Amino acid sequence: MSDETRMFADRQALCRQAAAELLEVLAAAVRDRGEASAVLTGGGTGTGILAAVADLLDAGGGGGDGPAGGLPVPDWSRVHLWWGDERFLPAGDPERNEVQARAALLDLLVDCHGLPAENIHPMPADGPAAVSVAGSAVGTAGPPATPPRLGAAADAYAAELLARAQAPRPAPDGAPVDARLPVFDVVMLGVGPDAHVASLFPGLPGPLAEGVTVVPVTDSPKPPARRLSLTVEALNTAERLWFVVAGADKAEAVAAVRHARDHGTTDAARWPASVVSGRAVTTWWLDEAAAGN
Repeated sequence: MSDETRMFADRQALCRQAAAELLEVLAAAVRDRGEASAVLTGGGTGTGILAAVADLLDAGGGGGDGPAGGLPVPDWSRVHLWWGDERFLPAGDPERNEVQARAALLDLLVDCHGLPAENIHPMPADGPAAVSVAGSAVGTAGPPATPPRLGAAADAYAAELLARAQAPRPAPDGAPVDARLPVFDVVMLGVGPDAHVASLFPGLPGPLAEGVTVVPVTDSPKPPARRLSLTVEALNTAERLWFVVAGADKAEAVAAVRHARDHGTTDAARWPASVVSGRAVTTWWLDEAAAGN
């Protein structure tokens, strides 16, 4: 199945259109199967999409499932939000993807649009106190951010995903749904200049992990070193996978990954982005700079 490509003049235009289509996807999922799940990404483009959703909701002037600027809006009480990766930093740290997403959109959804706070599923934060995720304790006495605590945090998020997993059902391609995971209606991913996605970096073990849905990352080349990430196996369960990429610094990686995908030379160790795809559709959302134009 070939990837789709959507091209935009700049990041702002990309974010506006992706925000509109995100609302449509979530509304359709709620209508068709009673709930929706999206996997969020950080960075300027991922956070920009969330801010653009907030702008659309503001333009619509209402809550619930009313229109936003003429677009369908989901019943937010039936939407669940997850993350593809997270920096393992203390709760409230401004570098955490969760904190940026809350400021851009999620607090607004909870306060004004009926999103239950418990439907937001952040990855565990670092800290000396135990963090409870789906009933699992994370954290031990001792120095913060030790590898054992990071590993426990990965296990806890995997347990939370499992707790939300639905019974297997037929997928659009006829393949069974992964029973360890909820249905991800859309997964959004940035692509780094080194072709990483989530916190799966080339040359590290993460992109090659098998048999697990969440991995701890102890040696990210991009600070901070300690992170949590969904695995390739988990990302590949997405019904729709969106690469959302803006900026000239990504152009070389985008070109390499797209070439590998088009020519059957994908390589998880070299280009992690080359081995993740949506079950129904994979879409490249690119601004002109990221496309190399």
